[in-house]
Amino acid sequence: MDDHKVLTDGYGALLAEGKYDKFRGQYLTLHPYDQSQIYMQLNREERTIVSYYLSPEEMAEIMGNLLDETELLEDALSDMDPNYAASVIADMYTDDAVDLLENLEKEQTISYLMLMDKDRAEPIRHLLHYEDSTAGSIMTTEYIGVSENQTVRDAMQMLRKEALDAELIYYIYVVDHQNKLTGVISLRDLLVAADDTWIFELMNEQVHYAKVSDDQETVARMMRDYDFLALPVVDFQLHMVGIITVDDIMDVMDEIASDDYSKLAGVSEMEKLDTNPLSSARKRLPWLIILLFLGLITANLISHFESALSQKAILAVFIPLIAGMAGNTGTQSLAVIVRGIATGEIAEENKWLLLLREAGTGLITGVTCGILVTILVFAWQDDLFLAILVGNSILVSLMVATLAGSLVPLVMNKLKIDPAVASGPFITTINDLISIVIYFGMATIFMSRLG
Repeated sequence: MDDHKVLTDGYGALLAEGKYDKFRGQYLTLHPYDQSQIYMQLNREERTIVSYYLSPEEMAEIMGNLLDETELLEDALSDMDPNYAASVIADMYTDDAVDLLENLEKEQTISYLMLMDKDRAEPIRHLLHYEDSTAGSIMTTEYIGVSENQTVRDAMQMLRKEALDAELIYYIYVVDHQNKLTGVISLRDLLVAADDTWIFELMNEQVHYAKVSDDQETVARMMRDYDFLALPVVDFQLHMVGIITVDDIMDVMDEIASDDYSKLAGVSEMEKLDTNPLSSARKRLPWLIILLFLGLITANLISHFESALSQKAILAVFIPLIAGMAGNTGTQSLAVIVRGIATGEIAEENKWLLLLREAGTGLITGVTCGILVTILVFAWQDDLFLAILVGNSILVSLMVATLAGSLVPLVMNKLKIDPAVASGPFITTINDLISIVIYFGMATIFMSRLG
């Protein structure tokens, strides 16, 4: 039996028996992640009871681990006393509070902000104004900042005072009198330095940062490349406004991977396993309807070669083979290109070299598969020209499909369209059309020679 299920049953039993103090005592000894998993498995009535026996600060930590469970959090907040709910949100880290409020109705968000202390509501309200998927929208304002004109002694006193509320203390950011970012100090450097050392003597001036408008994918790549635990965020005048922590970037990378995977699968939005059938169908139907019309175009193309099929019915046998091979190789090329664009490996200067490489790959795979198919078809049908027709169709189709699989996402990226939209099903259907034209075009040429 699942460990979380066993835990949930045990804590659910304590709530059912009214042993609330015992529940609280045992529950709070668990890791915050385990607390959130148990909370998620409780029924709505039990979750309401839990909110009576946990402080807003304790509940805030649980909700911070459940930001993906939008419906659950909406229900939980609506069942709480509004003042308590506002206190819970206020006790969350600013970036987590923003993520939570962005998923609520506008009226609810305004209501909770009105109930909060003004000093706490202001930074949350400020972050809510940033565009989605930018550095500003995922940063937190809980960071340690010191002046370059302070001594290490003064900086350590500030660190002791503010560390409890900061999301991360391993980096201490240095600002000038205008709050402009000028450097960074690691906690280790601060601890080993002499108390009377000036901060400007100790800091590293070569500090990497993100601007509030930078795309979150760009920030994720920077933090991955430099192995940062946090990255400072500045406005357009280099004023320090927040930091992005590694846990937020892990969430971003997971979101990007899920989004790209869903698009490659021809789904507009990644659905959860507990999504109801109607909602699942609504997410899948748009692409399926588009592909349905593309499939009708393919069928219409085949009908134009009806005379060729009536003269040589065996031609129909190889349609799935040629179309399937073209679709598969196009999807392989697509996956390589989309990944390269997403990771930043594909730069402007190496795109033509990349297309040349993909053309070479298509040629090699096409020649190999074409020769193999020619031999097998000749051994099966004892018709040399039919074998050559199918083999050459495979050769040309694989070359064209490989180029299409790499060229389409590059063009989409150039046009500022998400290249993952060039999904596997889309490329497969397009390559079906291309391979059918190639196959029957060659069949028309070879028709007089087919035995």
